[in-house]
Amino acid sequence: MCLRNAYFSFIISHFYNMLDKLNALEERFYYLEERLSDPSVISDQKEYAKVNKDYKSLQEIVNVSKEYKEVLGNIATAKEMLGEQDEDMKEMAKEELQELTPKKEALEERIKLLLIPKDPEDEKDVIFEIRSGTGGDEASIFAGDLYRMYSKYFESQKWKVEVLNVTEGTVGGYSKLSLEISGNNVFGKLKFESGAHRVQRVPKTESQGRVHTSAATVAVMPKLEMEDVDINKADLKVDTFRSSGAGGQHVNKTESGVRFTHLPTGVVSESTDGRSQHQNREIALQRLYAKIYEQQREAHQNKVASERRSLVGTGDRSGKVRTYNYPQNRVTDHRINLTLYSLDKIVEGDISGIIEALQVAENAKKLEGTEE
Repeated sequence: MCLRNAYFSFIISHFYNMLDKLNALEERFYYLEERLSDPSVISDQKEYAKVNKDYKSLQEIVNVSKEYKEVLGNIATAKEMLGEQDEDMKEMAKEELQELTPKKEALEERIKLLLIPKDPEDEKDVIFEIRSGTGGDEASIFAGDLYRMYSKYFESQKWKVEVLNVTEGTVGGYSKLSLEISGNNVFGKLKFESGAHRVQRVPKTESQGRVHTSAATVAVMPKLEMEDVDINKADLKVDTFRSSGAGGQHVNKTESGVRFTHLPTGVVSESTDGRSQHQNREIALQRLYAKIYEQQREAHQNKVASERRSLVGTGDRSGKVRTYNYPQNRVTDHRINLTLYSLDKIVEGDISGIIEALQVAENAKKLEGTEE
């Protein structure tokens, strides 16, 4: 009996915990909605874009929350009707509950997935690279085929594509291709594409009709959005000093020179260019921002280079994430053991099914982690 009571206590607490989360998200949603009409936010394009992005990210969960609460209300009403004397009313209530109960359960499963913490990088734009791997000219041709496939997918998602760098293959396709993709939830959908992609088919250059295996690598990296450098004033050491050299009596007699030292990084900047200490403070501070910005940018570029190496591996056929088998019209994603016999449609850009399957697998792992 104690175990049964403990079980029901767990179910009730889990139910109210979910409702508490939904209520908190709704409150956040309506707060952001108010901010979008705030003149101070509207006048600041950067802030407006940030608030609008946060607002839109909550729309789906809020809509599902409203539907879920409506179903709960209808279930409560139907249960009350079961106590009526009228048999027709009772029968109607039973039918209503039979319809509403599975709907409630389906909404609860959907809410569970929507409440899984999202990767903050999922909303970022990406730098998307395709490179030919092992297989000579056929690998370059395959890299071109992948580019065509992804281009059609990008178009279906209404994403903006900018070509950054192109190196064509000697007989067609590409040995290297770099793109910048921007739009909604770009990294969240494309992050699974990183790795070695293997193709099995008879190359155009093959005269004997033998099936060859070649590879190309794909690297998907979230694009760095360099925000204004946030420097804590408590981390700054400020020194003033007299300017030397030409400049007249004013420069020589007052401590108009300003030097900033950013203690966490050791970055130093100074200025004696201005005629007043106030001007030199502004100039030195701007120089400090620029130096730290450059330091962060360089660190990010090193990180991107490291990530790319880890994402694509060596580029040979053994480390494949996906195989495209033309003779059998088959595509296999080796990470989730997914096999589809629709290669003809997939190479035309219909890769949503594969991406969704990978997202489901990722969410299942996350859900396991939240329930432990």
